[in-house]
Amino acid sequence: MSKKALLAILVAVCIPLVFYAIASRYHVPMPRRYYPDSVTSRIEHGKEVTDTVWHSVANLSLQNQLGEQVSLDQEKGKVFIVDFFFTHCASICPILTRNMRQLQDRLKIKNEVKRVDTTFVRFVSLTVDPQHDSVPVIKKYADKYGVNPDVWWMLTGPKKTIYDFALNELKLGLQDSVSVDSNFVHTDYIALLDKDRVVRGYYHGTDTVELARLADDIVFIMLEKDKNTKSIFTELKPLMIPFAVIILGTIGAVIYFSRRQKNRFV
Repeated sequence: MSKKALLAILVAVCIPLVFYAIASRYHVPMPRRYYPDSVTSRIEHGKEVTDTVWHSVANLSLQNQLGEQVSLDQEKGKVFIVDFFFTHCASICPILTRNMRQLQDRLKIKNEVKRVDTTFVRFVSLTVDPQHDSVPVIKKYADKYGVNPDVWWMLTGPKKTIYDFALNELKLGLQDSVSVDSNFVHTDYIALLDKDRVVRGYYHGTDTVELARLADDIVFIMLEKDKNTKSIFTELKPLMIPFAVIILGTIGAVIYFSRRQKNRFV
């Protein structure tokens, strides 16, 4: 066997083993979860294991900029990026909407250039002045800022429904750095919900550094495994050592018999 062929075999064997070791040793820091609803403990293999049931945001059904009645439930398995605005706002809302538009376009570019699947993302903007912001009004606003209705809903409806969602489901008022008036919710905060509709982060939508963090967290959540689904590494773990021994033993045997055959002709 030539040295190049042997090197190729070693590389083919070692690369998966190295990546497995790295994946087992280091863990990607995922965005934290907010608001535990309950915590239970049990003994498993002699050790105490804690299970946390996290607050899952309730369903929300409102009208979008196209006049369609839409709901979070119809977007099961998607990640939600939620913010609040009103169309005649002259302060933070235009900045926030432009930044959301940039994030929308950034994900689109990644999808086209790097073949990243962004169909799991749904942008949701809720008006906090629904009495003024009717469907035609938010449609005009959405068109002005280049909102793509395929991935981004701008929603209007009953004020109580919207405010209950902001205060009781997203719990904006519980964040130390968020000042929320329950009579008029006016904040630049963006909330990130995972596919289980658990809050995974809050970000200042007028801050470019915060938006970059949001973009990273979206990718982390996309890569996040379902806790009930076994990783391929978990399934292969018992076979890794025998597999390595067999491969290395085969390589050793090939080298031994190659040298023996070579010596016969010397």
